[in-house]
Order: sequence, then C-alpha cells, then structure tokens
Amino acid sequence: MMKVGYIGLGLMGKSMARNILKAGFPLVVHNRSQGAIRELTAEGAQPANSPAEVAKNVDIVITNLPDSPDVELVALGSNGIIEGAHQGLIFIDNSTIKPATSRLVAEKLGTKGISCLDAPVSGGDIGAKQGTLAIMVGGPSEALEQARPVLEAMGKTITHVGEAGAGQIAKAANQIMVAAQMVALGELLIFARKAGADPEKVVEAIQGGAAQCWTLDVKPQRLFAGNREPGFKAYMQAKDLGIVLDTARLYGIPLASTSVHTQLFNAMLEMGMSEQDNSAVIGVIEALAGAELLDG
Repeated sequence: MMKVGYIGLGLMGKSMARNILKAGFPLVVHNRSQGAIRELTAEGAQPANSPAEVAKNVDIVITNLPDSPDVELVALGSNGIIEGAHQGLIFIDNSTIKPATSRLVAEKLGTKGISCLDAPVSGGDIGAKQGTLAIMVGGPSEALEQARPVLEAMGKTITHVGEAGAGQIAKAANQIMVAAQMVALGELLIFARKAGADPEKVVEAIQGGAAQCWTLDVKPQRLFAGNREPGFKAYMQAKDLGIVLDTARLYGIPLASTSVHTQLFNAMLEMGMSEQDNSAVIGVIEALAGAELLDG
C-alpha cells in the first residue's frame, strides 16, 4: 500500500485527504493551521512538521494550496518538498495555479528524480466530501497510472489531458465556463424577478431544456433559501479568472466575456463578498439592477 502525504487542508483539501485515509492509504499531513491536523490525526493520520518531512516519508506527496507562489514555495523553498526528495517520489498538485508555474515546478523537481502531476479538481466542497471530483491531469502517463488508486479515492472522473501544465490549462478552461454559468444564473434570476415572473418557476421551466447545466441544477435552491455560504469562495473564483486572463495574454487569446465576468467577481471582493459562494455574484447584479432576488 502506497504511503501518501497531503499538504494544505483547507475547505476542500481536508475532505480530499480524509477520503484518501478512508480508502486505506497510510496518510501523513501538514498544514499551516493546526485544527485540521488535529482532526485528521484523530482519525489515523500522522502529522509532519514541514513539507520536506512529508516528502521524505511517503511515496506520493499531494498539495492543495491557494495560489502559484504558495505551490512554488512549498515545492521548491526552504524545508520544501525538494528537500525531502527521493527517487520514485510522485508529486501531485491539486491546487489551481498558472500552467507556467506547474511546468517550472515539474522541471525543478524532475532534476531530483520526482515525477510531477498537475491535477486540479472541479466539483466544489460537495464533490470533495463525496469523493466525486473531476480531476484533470497533466504530466507523465506512467506516474498517473501509479497514482491512479489514490486519485480514485478523491474523484469520480480522472482525465489525462497531456504533459506538464495541461491539467492547469484544462482547469482554467473549466473556470471560464463556471464563471459564465454563475454570472448567467444571477442575470437570469434578477431578469425574471424585475421583469415580473417568479424566478423559481422560471428555473423550473428552463431546467429541462437547452439551459440545463450543473449550476442550474445545484445553485438556485441555495440562493432561494438565502444561502450564500461558500462551496467555492468568490475570492478563489476571482483568483482563478486572473490566472485565465494572465495565460490568455501570454498566448494572445481574446476572452471578451471572461474579462467582463472577471470584473464582476472583482466587484464582489470590493463589495465585501469575498468569502461568499461564487454564485453570490448575483449580489453584484442585484446592486446594478436595483432589485433583489428575495424581494416580493
């Protein structure tokens, strides 16, 4: 049985690490804050004091961190994974970061005999808890096949997209669609409300047609209940859209609608809604329209 390390136990990382533990893999964990460490240690995980210590003691080390600089620091910095390197170690990054950073980390760790997979995920906190995430993978196919049993503990769909960085390109593409759906949902609900139709009935009417999508299936009932608590936080959506636009600029790709969606998510942050769910972008649309979903 492969021994696994997990670094970064936030909203999704903790659930993903827990599913690895439930699948029977010996688990070593490290996190900046100690609450999640205590929880998982009580469930059978082994704590470690640094990323280097994790890497030294496992066959597969996984990170789930907020942004590109965090992954670079944990992988390549002082007491980082690179300092616990050993031949045959597989590094998997579940974070959403710039494809260029994934390629840099893979190149640097590769010099130490570490195989690297960029493996960002989609499915939110529900998918993380239920182990039904979609996992998009970049990196060597041999390493993926070795790591597949661990990835299967976290996700339902595992797709090898291509070489290093390809998983992050797929995740950036995913976030283009997610942002568009969240904005469209907010717009259609406020459009219905202000134009004089019951938004709940409108959703019921269009759910079975061409507008059907995960967002329309999952998010409206939360919004109708007044629940804007995060499954995926708005500031993370804004961060991911920044990655999309940075990458688009690098390759000279025009993304007109994504640029507008990014402005709306950045407005959420300016309006103090950064910790709310990404579907709460409806709050910006409410402010612009002068109408609220739950009015009437």
